[in-house]
Amino acid sequence: AFDKAREAERAALEDLEALEARLAGVADALDRIQRGQGASESETARLIDRRAVLLQGGEHRERLLGQLRQRLSALEGEEAERQALWETLAKEREGVQKRRDEARRGREEAAEILGGIVERRRMIELRLRAIRKELADLEEQPADPLELVELRDIETRARATLDAVRIHIEALRVRQIRLREVAGEAGRELEAARAREAHLRATLDEAKQNLANLAVEETEIRLRLERVCEDLARFSDATERQAMAADRPELSGGVDPTRRADELALELEKMGPINPLAAEEYSNLDERHTHISDQLGDLEASRDEVRKVVAALDQEIEGLFMVAFAEVGKNYQEFFSILFPGGSGALELTDPSKPLETGLEIKAQPMGKKVSRLSLLSGGERSLAALAFLFAVFKARPSPFYILDEVEAALDDANLRRFLRLVDEFRGSAQLLIVTHQQQTMESADVLYGVTMEPGGSSQALTKRMDEVKLEV
Repeated sequence: AFDKAREAERAALEDLEALEARLAGVADALDRIQRGQGASESETARLIDRRAVLLQGGEHRERLLGQLRQRLSALEGEEAERQALWETLAKEREGVQKRRDEARRGREEAAEILGGIVERRRMIELRLRAIRKELADLEEQPADPLELVELRDIETRARATLDAVRIHIEALRVRQIRLREVAGEAGRELEAARAREAHLRATLDEAKQNLANLAVEETEIRLRLERVCEDLARFSDATERQAMAADRPELSGGVDPTRRADELALELEKMGPINPLAAEEYSNLDERHTHISDQLGDLEASRDEVRKVVAALDQEIEGLFMVAFAEVGKNYQEFFSILFPGGSGALELTDPSKPLETGLEIKAQPMGKKVSRLSLLSGGERSLAALAFLFAVFKARPSPFYILDEVEAALDDANLRRFLRLVDEFRGSAQLLIVTHQQQTMESADVLYGVTMEPGGSSQALTKRMDEVKLEV
């Protein structure tokens, strides 16, 4: 048991030495991290100083703009210097990024070492528990006094070893806490360095944007200068040096030259650019105007002729319409007296002063009734009035044949006989094809046409001449 305890003590001492070696490595890593942090802080301070310099350069922008004309060539050299400065800043930023990565790797290594220390401590505690258990087992077993003395000596030395191990563990715990604090402080400093780096990067981007704006303004001023020189050469036939050496024109008292120059420039801008082809364009436009005026005169003359033709056609149409209206009205009165014995009917225009735009009213007054509007008549009376108007139109404008489809369907026997009298008026001058179901209409016809279908057969057309039927009878 003593040998086992001694071996355990030796293993514990070896573990402690290994832990101390690892702790020394962690301390070195922390020293490297601190050195990297110092370098990052110095680099950050240098970037802050550079930012201040760039801000001062931005403040001098207005003064530089006033001197751009004399410093055009110098600005090209400054542009190369700015490009070199940008490259230097990019390299410094890459160096800061590398140092930050090294600090992060050192922190990760320190975290791994701390994890190993915690694991070794746990193993030592397990071994100490096993040793204590073995010592308790030995105390429970009977032994002689010499062995007890030896065991007590072993126990004393083991306790001393345990105390030494405990002291080492406490020291390791304290060192672990200190390392954690150092690592936390390093992490906070690293975050602060990252924040400062982001701030400096934003400041650098802003400085780049300002520099780009300056370059754009420089280009605009250069273009304006070139345009002014071109205008001088084109309109005044003078160079820039001659224009600058020219005498200032005399102005009345109290007139600001700059303001007067702005007013003249505004007036020139309102007038627009000079068009050297204005005379030729005016000649072309005048010729075109003359041509269009001639065409317009021809069109107006044609329009007058067309209006005269339209007026003549309207007059002719109006005359023909009035003649046709008079004929149809006369025929309507005649046929209405046939269909309505003792009654009166007439056709009237709603606006006689405008024959081509007027409407037509059909008046019908059967005998014994005081109404004259078609809407107040019965269905049969309306049918008879419509037939009177229809046959009046037929007589005024005759046709070789007429087709009537059940026009007498709403008529009783007395009115049907009157309708057949009207049909007899047209029998000698035209053919009438009447679709009907009335027996009296069929009896007055010359030829009957019908369609029939026998049971089990197909439809069949039949024709019957009424004169043959009368001869058979």
